[in-house]
Amino acid sequence: MPVKTYAAPLAVAALALTPATVPLHAQQQQARQAVMVTLPAPGGPHPVGTVALRLVDRSRRDPLVRSKPYRELMVSLWYPAQSGTQPLAPHMAPLAAADWDRRSAPPMGIAKGAVDWAATRTAARTGAPVERGAGRLPVVLFGSGDGGPRTLGTTLVQDLASRGYLVVTVDHTYEADQVEFPGGRVVRALPLPAKLTPRVIAALLERHARARLADMRFVLDQVTALGQGRAIQGRAAGGEMPAGLRGAPDLTRVGALGQSLGGSVAAQLVHDDPRVDAGVNLDGGYVGPVAATGVARPFLQLAAQTHTRDNEPSWKSFWRASTGWKRELRFKGAAHGSFTDLQALLPQIAAALPKAQSEAQDGKQDGKQDGKQSAVPVADFVGTIDPQRSVAAQRAYVGAFFDLHLRGKPTRLFQEPDSRFPEVSRIP
Repeated sequence: MPVKTYAAPLAVAALALTPATVPLHAQQQQARQAVMVTLPAPGGPHPVGTVALRLVDRSRRDPLVRSKPYRELMVSLWYPAQSGTQPLAPHMAPLAAADWDRRSAPPMGIAKGAVDWAATRTAARTGAPVERGAGRLPVVLFGSGDGGPRTLGTTLVQDLASRGYLVVTVDHTYEADQVEFPGGRVVRALPLPAKLTPRVIAALLERHARARLADMRFVLDQVTALGQGRAIQGRAAGGEMPAGLRGAPDLTRVGALGQSLGGSVAAQLVHDDPRVDAGVNLDGGYVGPVAATGVARPFLQLAAQTHTRDNEPSWKSFWRASTGWKRELRFKGAAHGSFTDLQALLPQIAAALPKAQSEAQDGKQDGKQDGKQSAVPVADFVGTIDPQRSVAAQRAYVGAFFDLHLRGKPTRLFQEPDSRFPEVSRIP
């Protein structure tokens, strides 16, 4: 690829693929029957609930569209819940899923209509009451990679919720590929500059990082109000807040978690905001001041196979400057997208599309198109690591990190290799 994708937008990474990697005929091809995909079930002891909220920050103009006098965001709260019969929340809201199908999936070699993105369900019950037995809930703020919607972290996020955390996922409006607001309004990302030079990309990422940092601090303000039983500057997409949510967040235990640019912003949040106690970066290069300052609080870096301090200057400077508890773990065979839901979804799609595309060719007389070869370049996005093992390892290490630093639960996972995860190595 002509541009590094450690911190680059997912849209940039996708567009950087060459035509030879993603065949044009595969992008245009329509499957007769859409593929259905599933997310891994969470592994914690609690059922999971979720609620989507529209938050409005009237204290500032929108940093990406200056003509708009306020900033509005969509966030989702994920938490341990009581068992119930509420409907399972969709992975993507319906209009956002349709937009993803039209615009975001084709650059990955997935033809429009080939996958029923709206059909995928999470393990979380929409609006379910909070599980009282879980006690006050440690809070984790999650940010996706640049250009990615908040939904791309669901595999990891709902697992943390099942372990007893309140996790807040955030869509950064006008940057995320698509954001669906209540009432059927979809806001798309601003168009990318026509010429994506390294300098242009760096400036774009710095702008997005500044906007994200302000977004995250505003979201944390709202979670703080919720923890204190006060009203927030927004409302639930369905109209009502889940029972037991007010007073549930424990703001004495707060973590930040992010993939790609989201990981860099997590580090900046740990540095800047005294309310945040620990952070995790999922394979993101550092953007902005934190690359030079590092952090003084606990921090964990998870890296794809080829991402090292030698080839990423911001990792080296961040590591040297960080003075708190710190660990870096490398995942053999993983790629940048391995730390997103694509790790679980793309292999399923690639396995199903050859059959679906082959069936779509029935009745064609020219026979020139080979429908048996999948057009999805899985390794480019999620590497060659076994998907189930990759997901299990990420959940284990991220969960153990937050358990250690937010709950004081000891672990040996960061002290010595674990035979369950031979792909994971600690980098001194």
